[in-house]
Amino acid sequence: MAENLLIIPKNSNFVNKLNISMKAMILISIIVSIGTWSCGNTAKKANESQQETVERTDSLVKKPIKYTAAGDTMQGYLAYHNNTANTKKPGVLVVHEWWGLDDYTRHRVEQLADLGYVALAVDMYGHGKTAANPTEAMALAGPNYQNPQLAKERFDAALAQLKSLPEVDSTKIAAIGYCFGGSMVLNAAKLGDKLQAVVSFHGGLKGVPAKKELLSAPILICHGAADKNIPEADVQQFRKELDAIGANYTFKAYPGATHAFTNPAATATGKKFNLPISYNAAADTASWNDMKAFFATYLEYRYNPG
Repeated sequence: MAENLLIIPKNSNFVNKLNISMKAMILISIIVSIGTWSCGNTAKKANESQQETVERTDSLVKKPIKYTAAGDTMQGYLAYHNNTANTKKPGVLVVHEWWGLDDYTRHRVEQLADLGYVALAVDMYGHGKTAANPTEAMALAGPNYQNPQLAKERFDAALAQLKSLPEVDSTKIAAIGYCFGGSMVLNAAKLGDKLQAVVSFHGGLKGVPAKKELLSAPILICHGAADKNIPEADVQQFRKELDAIGANYTFKAYPGATHAFTNPAATATGKKFNLPISYNAAADTASWNDMKAFFATYLEYRYNPG
């Protein structure tokens, strides 16, 4: 079957008009395409800017942070929310267990950020070193126990780093530590660091002697009542020493809690290395709540999300 065709003479006015119309349509199409591309690019930039703002104001900021101490590069971990109405927030240093700055430490830092604090995990070993077993852990922790001034220098470098951050109210600084870290924050306070609150979770209680002229920080001890790593004699000596100088401290003992009771991985780790440690969910929750109440008192801060 023949198709229906429109036959137009070459030189007709209709062809000229058609050519002009087609050229106009092409030109309009080009202009529209350019306009669409330009609007799309502008929209993309606006969207990128908006996403950037969202990340700055609504998200948890968390990142590794490098600083130096005693000639070594230290690899800390920083976290805070920048969606609070408060321009400046209290800072909290977090000192790791003897395993080093690991995922557990980072998790605690992020939990503190969720409470409205600027939290910085302290690297007490340098270069972000961690231990795979108790032998390695003792080798890394040992120098800090043997040389409290070295440990203080490492702690103080992180303290200076935290205070230098624009988000931090440098007049409201706390420190918390776990196991080895508990010992380290207690030593830092006893050696004269000006901290507004110090919390030790299942930390060793021997450390350096407490002196009235040096110790000014309020202290909260979160102790496992069934902790075989810390003999009752150590507990009594610690309390006697602090009582003798009129130190401001609170001692909490959680029934049934062993060493490392706040770490969910403690039970498996204890079995793996034959260590008397285990996780205790009730004591973990209770001690965290005790810390929050302690901070509310001594940091005088209430989280106010923006």
